[in-house]
Amino acid sequence: MLRFLLFSVRRAWEGFWRNVVMSVAATITMTLMLLMLAGLVIGLSGLDAGLRFVEQKVEVQAFVADGTPQSRIDALVAQVQALPEVSQVDYLDKAQALKQWQEQLRQQGKPDYSSATGTNPIPASILVKLKDPHVYGSVIQTLQAAQGVVTDVLETQHVVDALLSVTGFLRTAGVVVLVLVGLTVVFIVINTIRLAVVARAEEIEIMRLVGASDAFIRWPFIFEGMLVGILGAAITLGILGLAAQPIGQGVATLVGQVPIQFDQSLGRELVIVVGGAGLVLGAGGAFISIRTYLIR
Repeated sequence: MLRFLLFSVRRAWEGFWRNVVMSVAATITMTLMLLMLAGLVIGLSGLDAGLRFVEQKVEVQAFVADGTPQSRIDALVAQVQALPEVSQVDYLDKAQALKQWQEQLRQQGKPDYSSATGTNPIPASILVKLKDPHVYGSVIQTLQAAQGVVTDVLETQHVVDALLSVTGFLRTAGVVVLVLVGLTVVFIVINTIRLAVVARAEEIEIMRLVGASDAFIRWPFIFEGMLVGILGAAITLGILGLAAQPIGQGVATLVGQVPIQFDQSLGRELVIVVGGAGLVLGAGGAFISIRTYLIR
C-alpha cells in the first residue's frame, strides 16, 4: 500500500511538471479562489464580531421627566426589573446622565458647551439591558405606560436588524460568487488533468491491457489535482500570513472600538477552510476528469 502511494505521488509530481503551463494556470486560479474564500471567512467573522458587540450594547433607554418623585421612579424600576426578559435595570439621575454625555463628547472629540449654559439639559434616564437582545417582550409597553414619569423611550433594535440584514446579504452574495469561482477552478483542474491524460493515453492503454486496475491508473491523477490544491492553499495562507498585521491594523482603525481582529481561532479556521477547499476542489476536478476518460 505504501509503495503504491509513493508511486502515485511520484507520478503526480512528474505529471504536474510535464504540463507545467496548465498546472501553473490551475494553481493561480485556485489561489485566487481560495483568497476570495478566505476574504469571505474574514469578512463574515468581522461582521459576526461586530454584531455580537452591538448586541451587547442593545438596551432600552427611557427618559424621566424632570421633577418626578424618586418613589415613582423606584417603583417603575422595580416593575421593569421584574419582567422576565430583563437582565438589568440602571437609573441615572441628571448629574450622572450629564457626566456620561460629557464623556461621550470627549471620546468623540467634540466640544462641551454644557458648562457655559449654567444648567443641566440632560434628563435622568432608566437603562434596561435585555437577556436576549432580540426579545423586548413588554419592556417598551411598560415604560410607555408610565405616564408622568417617562417622557420618551428609545430602543436600538433597528441597529441589530440592519446588521443582520447586511450580514445575511453579504453571506449570500459571497457564497454565490464563491460557487461560480469554484466551478471555474474545477473546470480548469478538469482540463489540466485531461491534457495530462491525453498526453499519457498510450501509456494508460498499455497499463489497462496488462491488467492494471482503474484505481491504479486513477490515483496518480487525483494526487496531481490534490497537488494543485495544496500549492494553491499554501500560497494563499502565505499571502494571508504576510497581510495579517496590516489588515488587522486597518480594520482596527476603520471600526474603532468594535473588537475585530485576527486571532488564533480565526487563523485555525482559515487553515482548515482554505486547506480543505484546496484539497477537495483539486481532487474533485481530477476525479471527474479521469473518471470520464476511464468509463469510455
